Amino acid sequence: MERKINKQPKLKIRKGDTVRIIAGNYRSTPEKENKGKVLEVLLDRNRVIVEGINMVTKHQKPSAGKPEGGIKKTEASIHVSNVMLIDPASGNATRVGRKRNDKGQWQRYSKKTKEFIK
Repeated sequence: MERKINKQPKLKIRKGDTVRIIAGNYRSTPEKENKGKVLEVLLDRNRVIVEGINMVTKHQKPSAGKPEGGIKKTEASIHVSNVMLIDPASGNATRVGRKRNDKGQWQRYSKKTKEFIK
């Protein structure tokens, strides 16, 4: 029997988390940090936008609404499998699991330190 509600996958990375880049070309570029804050999570495509990582250049044509135009740098999305959450307590990258806390609610926890996140 197929589920009718909540068909989107449950991602373990959320907006505002600090993540480390573990794969991809944006990891080896020397002028960019390999850590960043998650600005946006795109659930339908399993991608995240990380601050200062995977910068792309967009050319904007001058128009009546924006007469300045020019070249604009923005962050592009990267796949969620290429990032790893940094544990706020220890400061190390860790895998994330979900288990119930003492109130009976689902909460994320660090698989390295076994402590709850947030």
